[in-house]
Amino acid sequence: MAERPPRVVAELGRPETPEETAARKAENSRRHRQRQTTKNLVLALGASLIVMLVIVLIVPRSDTPIERDVDVAAVAEQAQLASDAPLAVPEVPSDWRANAAELRRSDADKVTAWYAGYLTPSNEYVGMYQGLEANATWVAEQLSRTLATGTTTIDGVEWTVYDNRDSAEDVGNARYGLTTEAGESTFVLLGTATLDEFATLATALVPAIDAQR
Repeated sequence: MAERPPRVVAELGRPETPEETAARKAENSRRHRQRQTTKNLVLALGASLIVMLVIVLIVPRSDTPIERDVDVAAVAEQAQLASDAPLAVPEVPSDWRANAAELRRSDADKVTAWYAGYLTPSNEYVGMYQGLEANATWVAEQLSRTLATGTTTIDGVEWTVYDNRDSAEDVGNARYGLTTEAGESTFVLLGTATLDEFATLATALVPAIDAQR
């Protein structure tokens, strides 16, 4: 078989030398590997996106809060060891769900508060804070520093009302709030629940409030 003549390099106008041939083949091999690497990266990225899309499609999603069912009474029993004041455990209806219960410490004003958060039958939120030896600054902080709009009496207990439902400002969960004092405790209710649901929680707190008067 006849030997193939050396490749003529157009730019040089002459056959390429063995060194130039080796260099050319090495460069072609490098470019091929680079193209393959880029192609593999694109394919891998595409596969990852497909997997993510499948996960997004099969995982159920909901705009409603996670409905954990926390045993407020059990948590209060444990938290009571760290508090001299009796911690309130309201007996709410069975279709309410508690999604949090804990003692909270405010770094700003050093107030400790017993907190329980509830999801109501209307799928709204209402939180109960029992501030222990609380001050006005702590109360204002819980209610996003909004102003009182009136008072209301629920089952013999007078509450100060903070109605921010029509406010154009972002007040977080303080769309509506109620506060009252009993002994060394300051009770704050706030959230997005209906007025009837606020009244339900306020009524459930009456035994704890009366016990501290």
